[in-house]
Amino acid sequence: MQLNAMVIDDSGIMRKMVMRSLSESEIAEFTFTEGTDGQDALSKFDPSVHEIIFVDWNMPNMNGLEFVKKIREMTDHHVPVVMITTESTMGKVEEAMEGGAVDTFICKPFTTEVIKKKLEPLFEKLQDAAESGDNFFGALANKFA
Repeated sequence: MQLNAMVIDDSGIMRKMVMRSLSESEIAEFTFTEGTDGQDALSKFDPSVHEIIFVDWNMPNMNGLEFVKKIREMTDHHVPVVMITTESTMGKVEEAMEGGAVDTFICKPFTTEVIKKKLEPLFEKLQDAAESGDNFFGALANKFA
């Protein structure tokens, strides 16, 4: 399965690590768009193109949670968001997950195995949505049908 993913982190090294781990996970074949912070990513985001987003929380100009809130206002369908961050306190996790803003949460440092383990339940949810005809996830659900 081919997925168009956006990877947003102010560290170029971290973006490359996320992209490498996603590719090594073999959960999908990814095409990546990179964002250097929330503001940069917002200017590149296209809900008809980007099917899944991997975003850091702490970034200059616009943090990850602010970015997610903005994109949720931009589209009727739900683009899955994976927060990859050093913010690991329960309060932060709950804040990110509140109202379905973020679909899953991965704490840094991570391994390819952790990414795969965290994404499998999300992909199962997408599969279930596709099988039930739920259009909440938009075009992405069609890839799981």
